[in-house]
Amino acid sequence: MNQLNLEQICTQVCAAAKATGAFIRTEQKKLKAEQVEVKSRNSLVSYVDKQSEVALVKALTPLIPGAGYITEEETTTVKGETYNWVIDPLDGTTNFIHGIPCYSVSIGLIRNNVPILGVIYEINLDECFYAWEGSPAFLNGKEIHVSKTLKLEDSLIATGFPYYDHEQEEEYLLLFRELMHSTRGLRRLGSAATDLAYVACGRFEAFYEYSLHPWDVCAGIVIVQQAGGKVCDFKGTDDYLFGKSFVAGSAGIFDEFMLKVRKWF
Repeated sequence: MNQLNLEQICTQVCAAAKATGAFIRTEQKKLKAEQVEVKSRNSLVSYVDKQSEVALVKALTPLIPGAGYITEEETTTVKGETYNWVIDPLDGTTNFIHGIPCYSVSIGLIRNNVPILGVIYEINLDECFYAWEGSPAFLNGKEIHVSKTLKLEDSLIATGFPYYDHEQEEEYLLLFRELMHSTRGLRRLGSAATDLAYVACGRFEAFYEYSLHPWDVCAGIVIVQQAGGKVCDFKGTDDYLFGKSFVAGSAGIFDEFMLKVRKWF
């Protein structure tokens, strides 16, 4: 396969994300309670998630012939040998269903399981975050960077609450309590993709969560890294795409933040 033009591909992915976002925005006003399915405890899905994923797959397929997919709703299970798209068509489904305005389309691209392109489109604010291997990170065409804050005590941290996997709940709550006393505060938006986009543009200094999936973080990994941030798992290693525990943060507070995480995990 010839060398990919990631910049050109990213432009097309942004267009696909925005088109899907427009569909999601319209459908939110029509959604009825009986159209919501329960996949597992506290894991919800609607026709909007599924139709959005189908539309994204259709739009992305021509961009890289032979590429496969890792998708949340598994509307396709075709895997590629080298390249795979990693898609969450609607990250923040519970927010979407309850009418809380924070949810995103998240599209990542991996090459041999390494994230090389990411697009996160936060639908309600019409904010498109994107980056690719070797590029700066962008928000609606303007270059973005992680926060320059140097102290954890001056930092705002994002997280997600465990809602089905409670195996590490005690450690999570102990870390949460410690961060309550050692940071400027914690926020839980309900969309990991949005959290990562906000780390990339400096709104949050760090984000952490466990029991995540590749489609939750793939796009955000690229955007955070290209914005000057760092990512790892709770143990400080690079098993963050498929390993289920995840930390992202700005360079200035990352080491101090990881000391807190490693204390409990």
